[in-house]
Amino acid sequence: MSEKLIVINAGSSSLKFNVYQIPDAETVDVNDLSYLYGGQVSGIGTDIAHFKVKGALGQILEDRSTSFDETKDLQAAQELLANWLTFRMDKPAIAVGHRIVHGGSDMDDSAVIDDQLLTYLDDLAPLAPLHQHNNLAPVRVIRKHWPQILQIACVDTAFHCHQDPLYNHYALPLRYYDQGVRRYGFHGLSYQYISDYLEQHLPELHQGRVIVAHLGSGSSACMIQNGKSVVSTMGFTALDGLPMSTRPGRLDAGVVLWWMQQRQKNADEIQDLLYNQSGMKGLSGISGDMRTLLASEDPNAKLAVDYYCFRTAESLAGLCVPTQGMDGIVFTAGVGEHSPEIRARICQHLEWLGVKLDPELNAQSAQKISTEDSAVSVWVIPTNEELVIAREALQHYCASKAKGASES
Repeated sequence: MSEKLIVINAGSSSLKFNVYQIPDAETVDVNDLSYLYGGQVSGIGTDIAHFKVKGALGQILEDRSTSFDETKDLQAAQELLANWLTFRMDKPAIAVGHRIVHGGSDMDDSAVIDDQLLTYLDDLAPLAPLHQHNNLAPVRVIRKHWPQILQIACVDTAFHCHQDPLYNHYALPLRYYDQGVRRYGFHGLSYQYISDYLEQHLPELHQGRVIVAHLGSGSSACMIQNGKSVVSTMGFTALDGLPMSTRPGRLDAGVVLWWMQQRQKNADEIQDLLYNQSGMKGLSGISGDMRTLLASEDPNAKLAVDYYCFRTAESLAGLCVPTQGMDGIVFTAGVGEHSPEIRARICQHLEWLGVKLDPELNAQSAQKISTEDSAVSVWVIPTNEELVIAREALQHYCASKAKGASES
């Protein structure tokens, strides 16, 4: 009977999951994973919450609105998902991989979660207040009900941890760097997937200087060379860098001082402003959803889109400084994969660098969307963070199994 492995990504208002099957064999590797089904509970804590699950072939396995009690908070949503999985699966999973946003300065790889690691990750919550506690909540539930299941933390910051110190310092007294105040970078699981994909399918590009633009509700970009992170736009927290759906991106720290001194705002109010009320939502006054903004005729919606494209292009150009140029751009994540207009407008700002898009290919969201004579190749590659997590979890499971066998 084949074993199963679960990947969980718990966000601020959603709970995503994927289930993979591992063949019944003595030895397995990461390429033996077969996707079975996955879905999410969305709108947690609202009266429009929804539970949807699709199979590997796109067939609908569950698609319904939930009652408020079923999804009133993350804990309730976890119980809903646990009950559904218990009914669906013939036995518990062998391992569960979790996306954890912040790994701090001590985590450069995925790791099995024990008491010490759980405490360490929990202490990092102030650096990712919208994500970290929610990422860890399912870990605690599983430990309580199924303590025998191996759980693995896959952190978004690990991909960037070997950057040159020149690129991860701030111009602050060095004692703060030693205390952990540094540029960490995020979306590392997405970047790892794209790097692995390029190595397998586009090896020439993989060896070159590639900017990956992960554009979604949270956005960042990273210069990758020979599969390694060189420099990225996000920093100490997930607030820095590119403008996002509800976060401002790069911001003069003096604005925060002004809020405190001139408007007497406290830390909680400022945190809410920066994480929930800013970005495209704040600038447009309409929505943080790019589709809504592109469809709107409101001048503030136009301003928000123009700002997003300009600042993103400006940051992409800046990422070229350490490598003295770029060979390719990869667009990925929700906006990057699905919005030809945003891709075109960002690239329009970069034409001076020799970037040329083929309008037809871009409109089709083809894999390669640049012209043949473009000095920089431009690509659209869907990301798959969950597969990266599943592979990491399987590796840890196999290592644990091998260790157990050698000790017996």
